[in-house]
Amino acid sequence: MNDKKTIYLDHAATTPLDPEVFEKMKPYFCELFGNADSPHGLGRKSMLAVDGARDTVARLIGAKPSEVYFTSGGTESDNWAILGGAYAKKREGKTRILISSIEHHAALSAAERLEKEGFIIDYIPVNEGGRVEPTAVKERLDDSVALVCVMAANNETGAIQPVREIAELVRNHGALFFTDCVQLAPYRKLDVQELGADLLSFSAHKFFGPKGVGVLYIRDGVKMEKLVGGGEQERGLRGGTLNVPSVVGLAAAYDLAVRGLDETEKKLASLKARFLNGIDALGGVAVNGDSENALPAVLNLRIEGVENTAFLFNMDLQGVAIAAGSACASASVKPSHVLLAMGLSESQAKTCVRISFGKDNTEAEIDEAAKIFVATVNRLRALN
Repeated sequence: MNDKKTIYLDHAATTPLDPEVFEKMKPYFCELFGNADSPHGLGRKSMLAVDGARDTVARLIGAKPSEVYFTSGGTESDNWAILGGAYAKKREGKTRILISSIEHHAALSAAERLEKEGFIIDYIPVNEGGRVEPTAVKERLDDSVALVCVMAANNETGAIQPVREIAELVRNHGALFFTDCVQLAPYRKLDVQELGADLLSFSAHKFFGPKGVGVLYIRDGVKMEKLVGGGEQERGLRGGTLNVPSVVGLAAAYDLAVRGLDETEKKLASLKARFLNGIDALGGVAVNGDSENALPAVLNLRIEGVENTAFLFNMDLQGVAIAAGSACASASVKPSHVLLAMGLSESQAKTCVRISFGKDNTEAEIDEAAKIFVATVNRLRALN
């Protein structure tokens, strides 16, 4: 058995729980275990913790506490935003949905469901750098549009989208604007006023918080249909007993993330540059996406002559954890829809891998990973 520590370079998929965050969560598992909606003392203590977490998140994103809703994660938040917003707008006679072609599968799945229910879905293209051009949104907008969905940063390429410009266009047509900030939240301070979104989502496990908990911001005044029925939790819009430990953990993790943003960004940018320098001598490797408008942590590479499934397997055997793309689609043999939307062929997309760095990675790990990367590429190419 190989006892060598794994070099983890898949932070866009998930991150380990920060020990400081876990310490803040621990009392709510066993000691303060009350249902936050119960009227007794234990219930009230749990609700106080939830209210405190809601206040923290609201302060950090520039929102009101009444605009912050806790969910089970990014997938639920995306589905609720798209389905709940579309159903509410349908009452106004609006049945068109504009959604970028590079959205997370959670968003695309919701759009496909709406299409089966009679909504008209219009997919917004991206340029070769993986970015949505505001003009591509503008030319598709009219007063029949219910909702526009453009993620803030892509989970496969790290391409940052011109969300603010798009939001301004959408506002002029009376449609709702939703942006998935799951990948942006760990690396940029979210400001709902600056972004201009009506609906915005993010998830704790991307910034060293617990899995299974997320946020949907719903701007005051926006009408929404509920996605999860049941009790009257979350002001009657989202049923289900609140996951108090995870809600506490989300707020604690996001507070830590925001406080360390400048330092984290500098370190991640340095690690990315160091890795690229380490594989520089290797020919036939290209970076996918817009390098000027990209997250510091995410690097998507096309490796000429090497099929990505074999490459990932060999890297894993040598203790380096990377991915081909979204973890939510890892069981699929289909090429990445994001890379195809950027103009890559199916055969090219099957040679691409995603490397995503984290604040706990060391320079020594990056040097070792680059060395293993180069040796693995050369070995697999020699077999062809």
